[in-house]
Amino acid sequence: MPLVPIPSPGVPLLFGEAGRPLVILVHDWYGRLPWLENYAAGLERQGYQVAVPDLFDGVATTDSGDAAKLMADLDVAGALEQLSEIIRESRAEGSARVGIVGFSLGGWLALLHGQSGDAEAVVAYYATLGADQHGVIPCPVLLHFAEVDEWDEGEDPDSFIDRLNDHGTPVTEWTYPGTAHSFANATILEQIDVNAATLAFARTSAFLEEHLLD
Repeated sequence: MPLVPIPSPGVPLLFGEAGRPLVILVHDWYGRLPWLENYAAGLERQGYQVAVPDLFDGVATTDSGDAAKLMADLDVAGALEQLSEIIRESRAEGSARVGIVGFSLGGWLALLHGQSGDAEAVVAYYATLGADQHGVIPCPVLLHFAEVDEWDEGEDPDSFIDRLNDHGTPVTEWTYPGTAHSFANATILEQIDVNAATLAFARTSAFLEEHLLD
């Protein structure tokens, strides 16, 4: 399947009132597909401003081959700077607290960015950091894992969580039985697990409420 254009290319989609606690949703390797808008709307109803950046400059896909190419071409430093810019703008508008929620590639970016100390909470779906990428993440972290997934050496959840604990990072982790990678992506119908995605959203919501809302 060819790459498809998306609305508002290169510009973060914004939901909710400026000045509220901010949540950034960071898409997976498929790009900013429509399901993220529903996820954002759910968080908006709970009192957040939500930003959904487009890291792939106006394209997305439902094809894993195309997704792999998009991920390989990503300017990681530029993507991290996009997250920082969104945070700077939101804090200037009055957002006192910030959370980052990322999925797969986006979860990896959320964890990398969490080392900067710019966020008060990080949530990562089916993502970890390898030992060579891992620094101290000073804020609480929530991790959602599929039961069936593939990891490079040293990037498996147990090794990653051990490093988080060694660094003193508060960490909560959940594994969802019967699921595979990308189980929360509702646009990829062959991968979505509705029950697991719903439960993970509820747990994410409770985690963000604890750390971002008064």
